[in-house]
Amino acid sequence: MIGKLIIALRPADLLNLLFLIFLTSVAAVFHEVIDGASCLILLYSGLILVQLILMTFKDRSGLSRWVYDLIFPVICILIAFDSLGKIVHSVNPTDIDPLLIKLDFLLFGFNPTVALEKITFPLLTDLFQLAYTSYYFLPVSLGIVLKVKGKEAAFDRSLFMLMLCFYLSYVGYLLFPAIGPRFTLAHLQHTELKGLIMAGPIQEFLNRIEGIKRDAFPSGHTGIALTVLYLAHRYEKTLFRIFMPVVAALIFSTVYCRYHYVVDVIGGIVLTGITILFGEVWYEWRSKRINPHR
Repeated sequence: MIGKLIIALRPADLLNLLFLIFLTSVAAVFHEVIDGASCLILLYSGLILVQLILMTFKDRSGLSRWVYDLIFPVICILIAFDSLGKIVHSVNPTDIDPLLIKLDFLLFGFNPTVALEKITFPLLTDLFQLAYTSYYFLPVSLGIVLKVKGKEAAFDRSLFMLMLCFYLSYVGYLLFPAIGPRFTLAHLQHTELKGLIMAGPIQEFLNRIEGIKRDAFPSGHTGIALTVLYLAHRYEKTLFRIFMPVVAALIFSTVYCRYHYVVDVIGGIVLTGITILFGEVWYEWRSKRINPHR
């Protein structure tokens, strides 16, 4: 009975449940070193319960469907990311920033974030800070367009692929904690990264809502942006053409704005490849189990 219920689950639902169970297990196993582990276990358990309720009472239209398809997954992704601040450094306290710095230096013979000081000026900083922030809107924009146009199959696949990319990046943060060059290389920077109008308030806002996390490697911004671009090219060519320059600026901004090493960006590209390769294969296999006659 349970096996049949699991097989019937939409791929994105199964993935979300498995990842929440994974986080619950991590919090339980490492409860002695994680501050507030009991609260995290309750939080993850609550999300699992809410998902089960939404799966039971959802319908094919109306507000409940939007909550089930879009709002709740976004909430899960954000809460899971925020909770990593309590987990990552407690579970894996050794940052790999020294290794990432060495790899960047090995590739270029210098530190890219420091070298980019030569081209920084306030207006450009504003533009790239905006591009960096577009990461939070790209996947949601794609999802809304697919939903509004009634492309339910494309939406379901895109939701699964994006959630897979997000959650793989979170596992990456657990395995390879790194705080990023804006902290580790600050002593080598000769000038502060200042914008004209928008960069400062945006940086302050992101610092306030995200806090300080070990989330540099792999670059989730790169991985998610490229996955969105892949999906837009597959399902919404107009969005793809709009997103292309935005994604290019976003990826460059991760280094320009000192959030990531170049090696992080390379890791984000690999993350996209893994997401597409394994995600497509697993999605097709799951879809055939749910609907063997498709």
